[in-house]
Amino acid sequence: MPRSERLADQLDRHWHQNLRPQLHGLADEEYFWEPVRGCWSICQRGTSSAPRPAGSGEWTMDYASRDPVPAPVTTIAWRLAHIIVSCLGYRVGWHFCGQDVDSQTFAYAGTADEALKQLDEMYGRGNAGVRELSDADLEKPPTVGPERFPMEGIVLHVNRELIHHGAEISLLRDLYRWQGGAVPGRV
Repeated sequence: MPRSERLADQLDRHWHQNLRPQLHGLADEEYFWEPVRGCWSICQRGTSSAPRPAGSGEWTMDYASRDPVPAPVTTIAWRLAHIIVSCLGYRVGWHFCGQDVDSQTFAYAGTADEALKQLDEMYGRGNAGVRELSDADLEKPPTVGPERFPMEGIVLHVNRELIHHGAEISLLRDLYRWQGGAVPGRV
């Protein structure tokens, strides 16, 4: 099996067995749920309290050029947007001849369903792009984009980011289900 297939399969197994099933049934209320006050999220244009919200559409992503200290807690909406744009979108655009994706011009999702569609599309494009890489492609830095590491390192970084942020989303879903001490279907 070529290295690109192994790299794509690593994330694909996690995607199909862990992350994507964890997102099944995500509702808007949960998508926007703030476990603490002052979370960064996806907000209707003009309502963000973040220093520099990003996005071109009706919805923007809370953002600052430098992360505040301490860094704000983020909602599921914010984490999904981060995965869609920063983890997958940039790389799809730079490395796999996709459309250029930019956090300032991206149209962020105002519903959970729309965000999951964006996620599925970007994941599919990214995973297909990785599968097309040759061993030689993996060994050299890409010719487009700011990253100057061998492509294999970039793919491994994206895999790690999706696993990491996917686990955070899963934890937020667990916390949401347990808020108030009640879990649907349990006594």
